Amino acid sequence: MPKVERLLRDCTLGRASACSSRKLIGLKRQSHYKRCLRELSKYGITPVKSIPDSRVICCHVDKRRISTIQSLTKHPFVKYVEPDFKMRAHPITTSLSRPAKAVGRTRMLSAPSGARKDHGSKPWLKNFVHLPSPKTISLVNVTWNIRRVQAPLVWPITRGSSKKIGIIDTGIAKHPDLVVSGGINTINGSSFLDDNGHGTHVAGIAAARGTKGQIPGAAPRAALYAIKALNANGEGFVSDIIKGINWCIARKISVINMSLGLEGEKSAALREAVKRAHRKGIVIVASAGNSGINSGGIDEPASFPETIAVAASTISNRIAPYSSRGRGVSISAPGNNIRSTWLRNGYKILSGTSMASPHVAGGAALLLAVEPNLKPTQVRSRLQSTASRLTGYGPRSQGAGLLQIASYCVEE
Repeated sequence: MPKVERLLRDCTLGRASACSSRKLIGLKRQSHYKRCLRELSKYGITPVKSIPDSRVICCHVDKRRISTIQSLTKHPFVKYVEPDFKMRAHPITTSLSRPAKAVGRTRMLSAPSGARKDHGSKPWLKNFVHLPSPKTISLVNVTWNIRRVQAPLVWPITRGSSKKIGIIDTGIAKHPDLVVSGGINTINGSSFLDDNGHGTHVAGIAAARGTKGQIPGAAPRAALYAIKALNANGEGFVSDIIKGINWCIARKISVINMSLGLEGEKSAALREAVKRAHRKGIVIVASAGNSGINSGGIDEPASFPETIAVAASTISNRIAPYSSRGRGVSISAPGNNIRSTWLRNGYKILSGTSMASPHVAGGAALLLAVEPNLKPTQVRSRLQSTASRLTGYGPRSQGAGLLQIASYCVEE
């Protein structure tokens, strides 16, 4: 049998061309991975990317070498050979309903009628029992969507301090309402500052500080980390996302938010990275996608069982028409006409499941600040157990229902 490193060398080109395709080669062992890199280097070939923690090499593969590629794919040392798919952010370009009032004193959504005050069967809720009435909490400058998920009710106990939220996106811009604790650019190693705006908007929903009259996010004291894996057009390769996930693992990030997706394709490499982060205790939250009622399913990585998949709801407590439907939706959160931080110290209203996901990421950070030993599956269960069912929708549209971070402790 040919050596795996020679098969890889024989089908790899030094640069992109009309005859090449960008592929991910996953190796089973670190020794196989290193041998392949040494072989490529010997012949002056530099991979597009090499990801040691995942034992993945990204190369421009010669599409004409069909038999060699087939032999490489079937080699016992190789886990997979797959395209390095492009992934895209999940905003929509046009709001589908009239923009909602951004700030003010409108009433917070109360707990569902008949919600139990006896937490005997849910002992983890005991931490929230003594929260004050909503009437005692100032809602000035708190947007409708943050009130709707009941984040302000948890703030007297915690605002997410000590928890780290990794935003894998287009980066995060400098903004007076955002404090970024660190980051990385997995595309080319340069700045992780946002050149699109999407990542900045998502970050603000999750953890904007809300100081000096600014707008708070769901977990305003959680530490934000910018993982720039999407370019100025809101696009990035699976390999860029994997590098971002591995960076988060190495830095013990508490929650990863991915307001992006791979529509209509399946990636073993992405699934493997998400599974690894899940095993390391990281809560992974992702947007379901914006393909609407006839989507036929939700995008990866939201569709993975390790991920909390988030659908988008509106100010009228309906599932947004663009929100993807399908098996695997975990929960819903506001996603329509959401005002949040933007480029050049500004604010902007956007819609999409991209905007729904960071509400859940912030909610997970709040929950982990109170119960730091929870495993990712327990975090999902807690959030789902307190969700409020939206009338007229099944689980393929809304999951467990609308996120209600403190649902069982609102005084009526």
